[in-house]
Amino acid sequence: METYAGTGNVRFEYKHFAFIGNESVKAAEAAECAAEQDMFWPYHDTIFANQRGENVNAFSTATLKNFASALGLDTVAFNDCLDSGKYSRVVRNELEEGKERGATSTPTLFINGEMVKGAIPFDQLQSMVETILANQ
Repeated sequence: METYAGTGNVRFEYKHFAFIGNESVKAAEAAECAAEQDMFWPYHDTIFANQRGENVNAFSTATLKNFASALGLDTVAFNDCLDSGKYSRVVRNELEEGKERGATSTPTLFINGEMVKGAIPFDQLQSMVETILANQ
């Protein structure tokens, strides 16, 4: 999970919802390993830029390790982290949490506990957050 605290009372948490299969689980674990080197978002963006379909071997362990190398991560540390399964429980728990909260697809956002399904334009998201902040 990546957490960023902004100004005021805004807090952003990113949680994995790896429900598509083993490749999505492994990709989520790899993103957590990248986070150990403060490279979560570049790694996340690389994963999403390289999607080719569901469970078509786009995110094999070798490919995930190649992404880390291409981003300049310490590959020994990254590979050890990924191979160890260090984040498998975290990814599994975040999936279960999402299901318990009613998520069935990605992206799903929760804004002050209210579920927002699907990709929404940034200006709409910004407006929602600004309205909440104005009413606090």
